[in-house]
Parts: sequence; structure tokens; C-alpha cells
Amino acid sequence: MKITEFLCKEALTNDLKATTKAEVIQEMVGLLVDTGAIDKKHKNKVVETLMAREALGSTAIGQGIAIPHGKSDSTDQLVAALAISKKGVNFDSLDGEPAYIFFLLVAPIDSAGPHLKALARVSRLLKDKFFRESLKNAKIPKDMLELISREDVRVS
Repeated sequence: MKITEFLCKEALTNDLKATTKAEVIQEMVGLLVDTGAIDKKHKNKVVETLMAREALGSTAIGQGIAIPHGKSDSTDQLVAALAISKKGVNFDSLDGEPAYIFFLLVAPIDSAGPHLKALARVSRLLKDKFFRESLKNAKIPKDMLELISREDVRVS
């Protein structure tokens, strides 16, 4: 599974404005709504689902990365948004450090396999420090997409 198969290519920003966990999730779900991947009428429901998942334990995995995710009947396919915060956001990370790279995933209720594969794939790609730094320093969202595409091919 390649990230480019489920990443909404217009749901990328290298200038996340959010300063709190809740704002990050709101802003990123907003990106998915703007691209049509999530219907606007379901925005609040999807945000609530993701915040409920965060209440179980933070999805910040350390090294400046957070992968908020959840399952929702508001989508019939796995969709993702990618955002970079220049200042970092306290996301209750295991290492106590702020998160800068946010990969938000929303999967259909009945998609355990693809959902877990996507989480594993994103985690694998973001293990590479040089790749993380390149993403954080991307000048425009198009550069972020190109980096993801290249890394998607390189890392199997």
C-alpha cells in the first residue's frame, strides 16, 4: 500500500495554524472537507471521533510526529491529510516533545486491514530523520507531495 493511494493530494499544508490538539484535528478535518473527501455536514462528527480516539491515548508517536486517526461512517474509503506546523504543537507525545508533522487518517468503520496497513506505512516512512526534516522544510504543499511520492517508491 502506497501513501499516495489514500492521501488526498489537495489536503496538504505546510503552514498549520493550530496551536492545540483540538485545533489541529479541526483544521485537518477541514482540509479533507475542502477537498470533498469528507462531506461538510459530517465534519463535527469526524472531529468528535478523532478526539474520542485521542482520549484513549495520544497518537503522537514521538520524534515530532502525530498520526491522529479514527474510523467513521462518514467516509467509504481511507482518506488522509498531511500538515506541517512551523512552531510545533503539544500533542501529549510519549517523548514530551511537540509534534510538527501531522498525518491524519480517517477510515471506514469496517476497514481494519487497510487502516492498520496505512498506519504502519506512514510510521515506516516517517522513521527516516532526513525525510522528516525534508517534509518540515518543504516550501509549498506540492513539494510535500513530491517528497511523499519519492519516498513511497523508495521505501517498500
